[in-house]
Amino acid sequence: TDKTVSSIKEAIKASGLKSGMTISFHHHLRNGDYVVNMVLDACAEMGIKELTLFPTALFGVHKKVIDHIKSGVVTKIMGSVNGPIGQLVSEGGMQVPVVLRSHGGRPRAVMAGDVHIDVAFIGAPTADKYGNICGTLGKSACGSLGYAYTDADYADKVVVITDNLVQYPAAPVSIPQTKADLVVEVPSIGDPAGIVSGTTKVTRDPLRLLISSYASKLIEASPYFKEGISFQTGAGGIPLAVTAFMKEAMIKKGIKGSFGLGGITGYFVELLKEGLVDKLMDVQSFDLDAVRSIRENPNHIEISADWYANPWNCGAAVNMLDVVILGATEVDTDFNANVNTEADGALLHGTGGHQDTAAGAKLTIIAQPLLRGRIPCVTDKVYNVTTPGEVIDAIVTEYGVTINPKRKYLLEAVSGLKGLPVISMEELEARAKKMSGPTDPVATTDRIIGVVEWRDGTVIDVVRQLKK
Repeated sequence: TDKTVSSIKEAIKASGLKSGMTISFHHHLRNGDYVVNMVLDACAEMGIKELTLFPTALFGVHKKVIDHIKSGVVTKIMGSVNGPIGQLVSEGGMQVPVVLRSHGGRPRAVMAGDVHIDVAFIGAPTADKYGNICGTLGKSACGSLGYAYTDADYADKVVVITDNLVQYPAAPVSIPQTKADLVVEVPSIGDPAGIVSGTTKVTRDPLRLLISSYASKLIEASPYFKEGISFQTGAGGIPLAVTAFMKEAMIKKGIKGSFGLGGITGYFVELLKEGLVDKLMDVQSFDLDAVRSIRENPNHIEISADWYANPWNCGAAVNMLDVVILGATEVDTDFNANVNTEADGALLHGTGGHQDTAAGAKLTIIAQPLLRGRIPCVTDKVYNVTTPGEVIDAIVTEYGVTINPKRKYLLEAVSGLKGLPVISMEELEARAKKMSGPTDPVATTDRIIGVVEWRDGTVIDVVRQLKK
């Protein structure tokens, strides 16, 4: 009747964790997470080594993982490696390639047996001594716990780490006691302020606002802008601005949406409050407004990553999307998109739901500036393919919209439309080259340091080590 143990070390010992095993984590606290570092520190002190790290994502706050890589505590990573850890990997700091999967590809890999989780460590903003978990209450409330569901279902052992241990039964319950083996209370699992980052704030840049306006006009011109429209606009500055323009257009046309999906922000919460969408389906609460909303509004629904985007289940939510707005570090003349590496080839970003939503939505738009600094975002060939051009319908830049020539219905929809310039991919690439001037190719060795999986588990591309 009581699954609590006195410390993380006691939990590790009781879980049976040994060197060479696989441990998993979720990233709902994003750059405010403390759990990964706490667990790896304890493993190091206990002499546990050669671990495979299977997080949904790692952030700058997890920079300490680099020390554990160098000491041999962590020898493999399967998951997003944002920031300094990604830089280390790019420079050859790990012996085994990192495996990058989408938000849908990750639960698919677990459920299909591609990945076996020995111990899942789940940061729980609220829990009781029998292991019921809630993400919406407590000082570290992060809202949805969607990425942790599959781990709780499939891991051999599940360790719940909480800083708000309440009387049984905790309620509401995201993950029930039937999944939990051990419960540990710690002073803090993280800082919710770290949930909000630069990618979860609307842009104020005039150029990016112009891009957002063009993207909204493209959506309005499409056959999908009608009563019951469903959409996901992501958490980047431009996609969030598109949400604001969409709101204006929906009010003007008297259109009401059916649902918003994915990582939910306060901008989507406003649409729900004002009756412009009926439901929100939330796999990750991207700011504190979304955390409050999912706690208080029954039409703001918590969903798992499996439900959200797994291509091998009986029906992922992304398949019900009409429109998705995405970003990319670069796209090429075949409409392939790269979101994993920077222009210098450094592996600094995760895949997220990019592949899943692009494949599932009826209209997939990449919205981004033509140049970032002096680096062209449109090129003849992307350094790394994350999402193939066959599932991308349009590119929107400050110069207008560039339609995938295979989407003839979309070309017809925007033809002659006032206020929405149309530019071909050939013109767009030529303009980018003229503005940026000659660019040097990325200098790499032959050694593979990262493997990019398509959402069904096939390898779509590899990333190679940077030359020093």
